[in-house]
Amino acid sequence: MTATTKDTFAMTLPTYFIPHGAGPCFFMEWGRGPAGQWDRMADWLKGLVEGLSERPKAILVVSGHWEADAFTVGSAARPPMIFDYYGFPAHTYELSFPAPGAPDLARRIRGLIAAAGLPAAEDAARGYDHGVFIPLLLATPKADIPVVQLSLRHDLDPEAHLALGRALKPLRDEGVLIVGSGMSWHNMRGFSPAFTDRSAAFDAWLESAMTEPARRDAAIRGWAGAPFAREAHPREEHLAPLFVAAGAAEGEAGRLAFRDTVMDVVVSGYEFGG
Repeated sequence: MTATTKDTFAMTLPTYFIPHGAGPCFFMEWGRGPAGQWDRMADWLKGLVEGLSERPKAILVVSGHWEADAFTVGSAARPPMIFDYYGFPAHTYELSFPAPGAPDLARRIRGLIAAAGLPAAEDAARGYDHGVFIPLLLATPKADIPVVQLSLRHDLDPEAHLALGRALKPLRDEGVLIVGSGMSWHNMRGFSPAFTDRSAAFDAWLESAMTEPARRDAAIRGWAGAPFAREAHPREEHLAPLFVAAGAAEGEAGRLAFRDTVMDVVVSGYEFGG
């Protein structure tokens, strides 16, 4: 894929922060909790691309499962699979997501990041981790839209990730759908009824912060002061993709696009701009 311009794409695409579930949860029988508890999330992800008025030319995914010293763009033409989950049924290690990469777009992304004064790099070997292929197997089951993955930065600094989003904003006019893939609640010891109310309190704060553009950036910078923030995210690698998605739509409307209770906690997804 080569860079495009707004003249060749009719709309400015929104950005999304999506929950990508737990490992390969959508593609197996889940043994804990009520049957079908991932169904609503799966249904929402299935409609993510279908719900757009124009089909994206490419998808850029910032996954909570890739961190690097500098923001690093995956530039492989045919990215392999990275099965970075453990202890699941054998068939979940045979999933295939053959979406092509987009080396030209990867170079453009690196250029945008560098132009914003942020260190940037490329990785021509890295494949799709499950923060990419699990939700996109639902959203693009034919794997017929080119996909580029972009890393987080190891320090998870909110301001740097907001700045990354701002740098990526022009892509929205070029047919590139920007998706932050993580989880709004990600405490591996905090999926139990003991945390239901705390997850609801954190999620209420998150909705308020993300849907008020005038205070969104400040809320992101100070997210650790939110109710039960460090119980929601002992380490915020699954929240940082939200910072990027929000930064790429700075000053634009945000809305709660999805909410459900899974594994006894409240989780949510957001749409910005568009």
